[in-house]
Amino acid sequence: MAVSGAFAAEIGLYCKPLLQPKQATATGRVKSGIFRCEVASENLVHGGADDKLVASVAAASSSSLSALEQLKNSAVDRYSKERSSVVVIGLSIHTAPVEMREKLAVPETEWPRAIGELCGLNHIEEAAVLSTCNRMEIYVVALSRHRGIKEVTEWMSKTSGIPVSEICQHRFLLYDKDATQHIFEVSAGLDSLVLGEGQILAQVKQVVKVGQGVVGFGRNISGLFKHAITVGKRVRTETNIAAGAVSVSSAAVELALMKLPLASHASARLLIIGAGKMGKLVIKHLVAKGCTKMVVVNRTEDRVAAIHEEMKDAEITYQPLSRMLECAAEADVVFTSTASDTPLFLKEHVMNLPSVGGGLDLRLFVDISVPRNVGACVNDLETARVYNVDDLKEVVAANNVKQWKLRRLLQRNRNSLKPGVIR
Repeated sequence: MAVSGAFAAEIGLYCKPLLQPKQATATGRVKSGIFRCEVASENLVHGGADDKLVASVAAASSSSLSALEQLKNSAVDRYSKERSSVVVIGLSIHTAPVEMREKLAVPETEWPRAIGELCGLNHIEEAAVLSTCNRMEIYVVALSRHRGIKEVTEWMSKTSGIPVSEICQHRFLLYDKDATQHIFEVSAGLDSLVLGEGQILAQVKQVVKVGQGVVGFGRNISGLFKHAITVGKRVRTETNIAAGAVSVSSAAVELALMKLPLASHASARLLIIGAGKMGKLVIKHLVAKGCTKMVVVNRTEDRVAAIHEEMKDAEITYQPLSRMLECAAEADVVFTSTASDTPLFLKEHVMNLPSVGGGLDLRLFVDISVPRNVGACVNDLETARVYNVDDLKEVVAANNVKQWKLRRLLQRNRNSLKPGVIR
């Protein structure tokens, strides 16, 4: 017997979305939901054969729905047992070569876009990007630790063109307390190539500055970075970590002087390409070492003039970017620190440059840019030698002895964090 339209209408099958805690973002977008189907048995009408048919339909429906309920509720239980986690997915000079880091690098101007894309992933609530010459680290609050890591790694692969499998070989993963400890160590300069370098603290501050007002740079991540800034300042105030070479730029100068004969330090012809923060620090440290004569190539003259005003005892000559190769032909040591995403020097640019003077055998290129400004192919030439940020390890090996003395201080700071997602 067919079920009449009246009886069909009385069988109230309906679906209710079951949203788990923390499934809705600040933007109101629901990350995921589970639907429960129920039978409104109280609306069933009883009467004769139709009653038996309805009862039969209801029993069959109840049996199948019971199995469906168990399956879906088990999924809900598994999901709800996963608490939100602070996760760091990163690659640094300690784990990945510059060839990989330069592909993953995200310029500061692109950080807000990256945060938006990351928070558009299904299991990411908050995000921040810390991208420097030595590291590419993504900090997230993940609804599901494992799903979040998978989504972020796939995003990194998509944006860089590096296969997921290769990223996984070089990445590091840190969670909650370990993630908190890590950003403290980064901010304090403990995780830097150059122990105690000051520039990383400024870069952590910049993450907060750029993130202000960006949807996705939320309460937990912003609070974590602000606390890390406080810790970084305290470590520098209470310890002597800043003694010695304290920046990538100063290490680059040390490396160049190590490779030059001592007698050539004062007479070597120096060229600095790029007058930004890194380039300015290179000039500053060269002057401090007694190298007071140099040429600076930059897009505009204003920055070079301002640097010269600060260092009046130095002989600094400005040249426009259009004369870069001519200036390189007259230089023994070339420092590069620009934001160019393509190499400024390749093998074909360097092979026809005249030989260096002053009894030197090789023209030195010290490239502290990421992405690199000088192609690795230049090393194929017998007349040139290229050093990049990964080569600075030679300068800083002696500084590592200090690190263990500072970790207890960082541990105390981590324990002072308020309870919450970060734990």
